[in-house]
Formats: sequence, C-alpha cells, structure tokens
Amino acid sequence: MAHRFLRIAFVLTGFALFGPPLNAQDANKSSVPAPSRETYTYKTVGDCEIKADVYRLPGDDVRPAILWIHGGALMFGDRGTLAADQAERYLRAGYVIVSIDYRLAPESKLPAILEDIDDAYRWLRENGPHLFHIAPDRIALVGNSGGGYLTLMAGYRLIPRPGALVSFYGYGDITSEWTTRPSKFYLEGDRITKEDAEKAVGERVLSESPIFPRVIFYNYCRQNGLWPKAVTTFDPETEPSKFEPFCPVRHITKDYPPTMLLHGDQDSDVPFAQSQQMAAALKQHNVPHQLLRMKGFDHLFDKFPKGWEPNAEPIGLKDPKVAEAFDQVVAFLKMHVGR
Repeated sequence: MAHRFLRIAFVLTGFALFGPPLNAQDANKSSVPAPSRETYTYKTVGDCEIKADVYRLPGDDVRPAILWIHGGALMFGDRGTLAADQAERYLRAGYVIVSIDYRLAPESKLPAILEDIDDAYRWLRENGPHLFHIAPDRIALVGNSGGGYLTLMAGYRLIPRPGALVSFYGYGDITSEWTTRPSKFYLEGDRITKEDAEKAVGERVLSESPIFPRVIFYNYCRQNGLWPKAVTTFDPETEPSKFEPFCPVRHITKDYPPTMLLHGDQDSDVPFAQSQQMAAALKQHNVPHQLLRMKGFDHLFDKFPKGWEPNAEPIGLKDPKVAEAFDQVVAFLKMHVGR
C-alpha cells in the first residue's frame, strides 16, 4: 500500500530528493565558481509573500535571464526545487536564473496563479537590470510539468513576448480526457477518499509547500478526473468555453515566442501527445520550435532517466541522453536570447 502511494507521489514530483540548487560545495566539484543567491519578495497578497531566488555567477556584466517555474500540478512545490545539476548547466552557459514561487491551488485558482507569473515577469524586467544585471529584452521562460504549462501560457499572455520558452513535459490543453477522466495510472494506487483529500489542503493562501501532504489532494483529483475543476472552479463538461483562456494550444499565433518542448514518450502522468499537439500548432503558425522526443522516458526524465523506483538515484545529467538534451536546450536558448 505505502509503496504504491509513494511511487505515485515521487513519479509526479521528484523534487524533494534533490536538495538546494548549486552551492559552493557543488561548484568546487565542478570547477564552476560558487554562485550568489539572493531572495526577493516580488509581490505580496494579503499576508502571503511571493518570492524569487536569483542565482548568478560572479561578475557585473549584463547577462540574459532564465525565469524558472517549478512544477507540482499547480498545487505544491516551491522555487527551491530547481535541481543542482540543471542550475549549474544554465549558470555555466552564462545565464542568471530567477526561480519563482506562485500561489498554489486549490486555495488560489488559475487566474491568480497566472497573475503571479505576469507580475514576476514584469518585476524581472523592471528590477532585474539594476538588482542583478540582466538584459530585460533577453529573457527565456523554462518550466517543468505544471511549470511547463505556465511557461506555455505565458507565451501568449506576456507583453513584450519572452525571447524563448522551454517546456519540460508541459501541457497545452487542460480539458482533454487525460485530465477530465479518471487516470488509469493514478487508479493503480490506493483509492483516496474525499475526506482524506480535503484534509491535505486548507483555506489559507500559500505560495510554497512540500510535496506532502498536498500531493494526496492531487492524486485524489486525478483518480476522479477533477483536476481542471479544482484549479479553476469550472466544470469542463458543462462550462467548456470558460477554459478557452487556459489552453495555450488554442492561442498560438505567428507572434508566439520560439518554443522548445521536451517530453518522454512513455510519460505516465502528462501524455506525450500534449507536446505533439503544441508542436503541430506551432508548425501551423510558422513559429520557430523544436520537439525533443525522449524515447522510452517517463515523467521527470531529467531527474530520473531510468524511472523512479525505491532507492533510485536521481542521476539527472549524469545520464548521457539527458545531458545531450540539455546541450540542445542551451543551444536553443543561445540562438534566441543569446548568452
């Protein structure tokens, strides 16, 4: 019983197994100078401070920035879950990393979450140049899973447009059957009662959290096809038109930013077809894009390329195929936002 539940939780997230992003000890091992890390509050809603961590290698030269958006089904996680090896790769390529929090569902709904992404981008453009020497017209958004979805949403919401988007196993349509019907994968776990699910969340607005216990609520939603309603209050069966603003695949135009999509074709949480659909829409509108199909890989391939099992090592970029994928990500970023 416990094994099945934990497997679902960690396949979904994998975050807590990593610890903080690149620190001085990691830097010494990799011959990369230790980055600075500064924490800022980019907005406050009531008594909820919403924060950003900024990572930068030494030097005062102006650099492009990566606005990094964590995953967690929009329901859990925080800015500190950026994996150390990924942070190092971006820093070594010449980027400043700005890892942000945002309000979490179900206490906050999707319009509020998207408002936070808008405000984080505005804050970065207005304050980044004098606070940590970034070029405001050379910003890329990078996110994984739920953060990948928010990245794709930002592609048509943000003005001026970001220079590039990179979505790791994100999704462009939140109303198709993978979210509105019970998930076969999540039903392999023990059934979660509504009472237990509701105990895992609350009423207080928050913008960061550990995986547990909130993942229980997410698993319940996926077992019952309730995730879209939980993050919006709308019913996709009876109010489909209300989801139009929240499906980026329906809002691609020629002005959409250059986009890179990375997705395992054996993803058990977010179907690979979600990235295929985004790629098809981008192609239709002649938007520069790249779809990197990670053959045989599951969700969280960038952290657990061999899949998650008990005692699995989060080898990340130690896997040659994952390292090659990140080389392609960096090349894509350099092409569209520089270095």
